Amino acid sequence: MSIGIIGAGISGLTLAHALQQQGIAYHLWEANDRAGGYIGSTWEQGPDGQAYLRELGPNSLLGDTALLNWLDSLNLTPEIVFSNDVSKHRYIYRNRQYRELPGTPPALLLGSFFSLRTKLAALRELWNKTTSPPGETLGQFFRRRFSPEVVDYALGPFVAGIYAGDPEQLLVAETFPSLLAYEREYGSVVRGLIKNQGKTERKKSFSFRNGMQTLTDTLAKSLTGLSLADPVGQIEPLTDGWRVTASSGTVQVDQLVIATNTGAAARLLGTLVPTMADALRQINYPPMTAVHTVYKRADVSHPLDGFGGLNPKVEGRFAAGHIWSSSVFAGRCPDDEVLLTTFVGGQQSADNAWLDDAIIRQRVHQELVDGFGVRAQAPIWQSVFRWERAIPQYDARLAALRQQVDTLPLPNLAVCANWYGGVSLADCIGKARTLADKLAATTLIKKF
Repeated sequence: MSIGIIGAGISGLTLAHALQQQGIAYHLWEANDRAGGYIGSTWEQGPDGQAYLRELGPNSLLGDTALLNWLDSLNLTPEIVFSNDVSKHRYIYRNRQYRELPGTPPALLLGSFFSLRTKLAALRELWNKTTSPPGETLGQFFRRRFSPEVVDYALGPFVAGIYAGDPEQLLVAETFPSLLAYEREYGSVVRGLIKNQGKTERKKSFSFRNGMQTLTDTLAKSLTGLSLADPVGQIEPLTDGWRVTASSGTVQVDQLVIATNTGAAARLLGTLVPTMADALRQINYPPMTAVHTVYKRADVSHPLDGFGGLNPKVEGRFAAGHIWSSSVFAGRCPDDEVLLTTFVGGQQSADNAWLDDAIIRQRVHQELVDGFGVRAQAPIWQSVFRWERAIPQYDARLAALRQQVDTLPLPNLAVCANWYGGVSLADCIGKARTLADKLAATTLIKKF
């Protein structure tokens, strides 16, 4: 049996590695000259020769013991850097300053971040008998069960920072189905959280000494069937498999896995499943621009004692938020400096991502001055990196696409990508490893 995999992002790389470990023949095609997809880490040199670690995509991984054990099997344990303790503190911009978001129910009820009305709403949620209708968005769900203030000052900035999304468009069933399960089983999200506290392992946030690209580079180097700079031009179904035509030639495989973004998948499936190709083309990837900024620590009055600060849309800030990268992970910049990573754009403020570099640099610097007490006239060093299509949005269009994938009429074809079944890195790694086990156990591919 041979497996064809198109796309060498984290999903395709993990799947290929798992198949190789089980002795299953595969061929992995990647159109670009490097593997890794959205994961990218670079060391950049400052004006005086200082070194700065710039994460272009995901900044960290959230994993349990099983994931850490898998990384250990890749000999990556010595490279892992866990986030510093201060990173458990999350800040939200409100009333012209960054305020710490309550991290526990007692802190929520006793603190001053939320109004008395919202605190009472959190208590009333225990007896809220309403249920989620089909197609309910995250914003609708949290307003129905809690309050508009929770949407504006907790959910909204969190969704923008993690998913580059809008809570008024992302579906609760597609993003946080566990909340719906709590509502059904316990009649309350709060009660469900309390009942299940301690039942699941607490996950740890970590990266690697030289950034997240360490993971994808390690996987890529281990693979014997990876073909870079080798775009696939056509796929053809056969009675007993698939014919894949790439720049390097034509290969016949028994089973095929699509591990690309939706644009590439639409092109490959265009004439085979036109309705699905149309649905793929409609998936929304908002733009996002990452800005890395460095100051002398002495020029920043804020203690930066947390993961970062997020900006609610209702506050009218320029950026979606700022990660205090040098506070979260050691070794990202010299000890007497701070490295901040700012995200501009996303679904809630897409237009900002398209502004000229010079405007973005200045607007970010001014926001950092206002928010964190920066006294410097200009940064020591600053860089801009753009993603024209950042993160697929788990909205109504993606829900409709998922239904089409679930009923895909083409045999011996599977999907393993961040737009299907979970968008996080941990999701993608888990899906790929599970699919590899399924492929190893059967000669007939099951859609995953």
